[in-house]
Amino acid sequence: MSKKEREGMSKRQEFREKRRRTEQRNRWITIGVIVLVALVIAFFLIYPQVKPVAGVLPATPVARAQVDRNNEGNPNALVKLEVFSDYQCPYCKNWWETTEAQVEDAYVKPGKVLFTYRSAGNWVSRNSGSGGTESQDSAMAAYCAADQNKYWQMHDALFVNNLDVEEQGAFSTKRLQAIAQNIGLDMTAYNSCMSGNKYLDQATQDFNDAQAAGITGTPFFVISYTVNGQPKTDTIDGAQAFSVFQQKLDAALAAAGAK
Repeated sequence: MSKKEREGMSKRQEFREKRRRTEQRNRWITIGVIVLVALVIAFFLIYPQVKPVAGVLPATPVARAQVDRNNEGNPNALVKLEVFSDYQCPYCKNWWETTEAQVEDAYVKPGKVLFTYRSAGNWVSRNSGSGGTESQDSAMAAYCAADQNKYWQMHDALFVNNLDVEEQGAFSTKRLQAIAQNIGLDMTAYNSCMSGNKYLDQATQDFNDAQAAGITGTPFFVISYTVNGQPKTDTIDGAQAFSVFQQKLDAALAAAGAK
């Protein structure tokens, strides 16, 4: 073999070795990218399940009259006040903090008005564009608590613990469980209720009924009564002051013939 041939073979070997090292390096880079992508996906799948849950605050116990699930007050009252609300909604929380008790004391506890609290389905979550379900999930949690005669305790606890943010984990599965445990629910029954989506249809019906009533935002109130056998309704849009409810409810009671 001539010197020229030996040099040619050496160069070919060198080229093949260089190509082998390049291919090996590319394989390792590809493997590294795949592993990194897998870790990122795993993080987003696993982290929501393991991240710390924000502390749960206790709600102050409130005495309510004639409670039946999400209804409060005299079931035979001539006037009914129905609210479509969302536990993530800051205006709903504001109404709960400032006006709800006044309406209860003046109209519900004396037996003049039946008060019904309903969700608005997935209202806030839907409008946020996040694709989340915290509105719907918190509504279902309240209905699940009603199975254990603790609807209103959950109602208060959800507002106390809504963190004044939307779709940021205030009502994640783990945090709803912590809230449920805090009010003393049987967790086996609660978890079964939630995991089985027992009240998904009811939350969806709430949303549909709210839309049919003309809701534009939460909270939204519907006052129902009868005059000479004809059903009548009035509405209140938003977290209005007690004076607005006083005016509307007094007018409905007078029209319905309440004494």
